[in-house]
Amino acid sequence: MATAHCSVLLALFSAALLVSTHVEARAFFVFGDSLVDVGNNNYLATTARADAPPYGIDYPTRRATGRFSNGFNIPDLISQNLGQSEAPLPYLSPALNGARLLNGANFASAGVGVLNDTGVQFVNIIRIGQQIQYFLQYQQRVSSLLGPYQTQALVNQALVLITLGGNDFVNNYYLVPFSARSRQFSIQNYVPYVISEYRKVLLRLYEVGARRVLVTGTGPLGCVPAELAQRSRTGECAQDLQQAAGLFNPQLTDMLMSLNSEVGGNVFISANTQLSHYDFISNPQAFGIYIHFTPL
Repeated sequence: MATAHCSVLLALFSAALLVSTHVEARAFFVFGDSLVDVGNNNYLATTARADAPPYGIDYPTRRATGRFSNGFNIPDLISQNLGQSEAPLPYLSPALNGARLLNGANFASAGVGVLNDTGVQFVNIIRIGQQIQYFLQYQQRVSSLLGPYQTQALVNQALVLITLGGNDFVNNYYLVPFSARSRQFSIQNYVPYVISEYRKVLLRLYEVGARRVLVTGTGPLGCVPAELAQRSRTGECAQDLQQAAGLFNPQLTDMLMSLNSEVGGNVFISANTQLSHYDFISNPQAFGIYIHFTPL
């Protein structure tokens, strides 16, 4: 059985993101899907949950927390690099109040995508439009503590992380054979459509105050364990999902460059997670990871 600690990869990834921004954020806000959800879905009646083992087995409490990870996830490790005492709490957590609000908030929800029809099988999740609405609600709550001008400064100077896109392929286009979206679009036309909708999301984030935004691409979608288990017989990655990621990531980078030109600054920073994953997979020893096989 192969074992490895994904938290090491996340630590390296988070450090790379921080170096690329050359800024220090006073608060930290997170939007997106299961890769960055720290427990919002625990407060929802949904099947997209991470509230039982093996989730959390390497977390300090050894308990599942709602993170879709064996231990810390990307927001946790970025927060540690920022020097924060704790990662921003899930926005739906009753504990997010008072001074803790000033640390930021995590609005992410497992199962969501760029498109509103992504993840419909999970029923009750916080779609990206609602995440942004919660962000506005958050600002109103902070304004009652600090006043409107200081609240605007806190938001403008904050670090924002958004991770979306993978579910639009895994849990939408390729979810079932002949899905509604695959009948509507070829993959070559679907990717630009998702990118165009993502652009609207990012522009809306800018309109509500985000000024330092890290935008992650997708990893090698066809190589994730769930896809390998369902699609692979000899360990090969699913080529259709690999093709989708290969189309999506360069177009996302191009879109961010265009968006930065429109808003007049380097607001949106692209993080190429696919290349990071390939580096990790092809040479794990360079990252301190060793694969051990235990006979069955």
